Amino acid sequence: MKSSTSISLLLFLLGLFPMMGYASLGKEKVISDFRLPNVDGKNISLSNYPDAKGFIVVFTCNHCPFAKLYPTRLKQLQSQFAPLGIPLIAISSTDTSVYEDDGFDQMVARSKTQEFNFPYLYDLQQDAAKDFGAKRTPHAFVIWKQSGKWVIKYSGAIDDNGAEPEKVTHRYVVDAVNELLKGSEVHTRITQSIGCQIHFRTSAK
Repeated sequence: MKSSTSISLLLFLLGLFPMMGYASLGKEKVISDFRLPNVDGKNISLSNYPDAKGFIVVFTCNHCPFAKLYPTRLKQLQSQFAPLGIPLIAISSTDTSVYEDDGFDQMVARSKTQEFNFPYLYDLQQDAAKDFGAKRTPHAFVIWKQSGKWVIKYSGAIDDNGAEPEKVTHRYVVDAVNELLKGSEVHTRITQSIGCQIHFRTSAK
């Protein structure tokens, strides 16, 4: 009960202060393509989607209580936007020496149990997380193709209420993608991602 109350309080604060601690993204960041193993045993990169207008990239994991709140919503995002040329890709960059639950075999099992309809990639070297600047799980990014490059257009929370999806008032990822599809600028470009910290190793293991 105490843990549930703490999560609800943090998510409430997220809704009140979506921009807290950030003035703006400043110059838009270009990210590099990656090639990472998917839970189906195949390697996935952005180049596997030549017709994609953009992507929803969510850094998540198995162990984090916050991340466990979102699988259904991730599947909904994939169903809603993949047909429009904006597929969702989930990536786990957790240090498995700290959290054994986030190992590749456990990722495979979770993807089957939760019936993921999107790729769930294993970022063993943590290079993708570092390139994006991912900090917590879940941490969502909307990237868009611009002059042949992939540019971060949104970074932060998926929405403003993880614990009670029926009470969500700000759907940050949905709003960002819809604005981009209309050819508009993203109104809210950055929010705080609330969740478990991604622990970065000093060297790859």
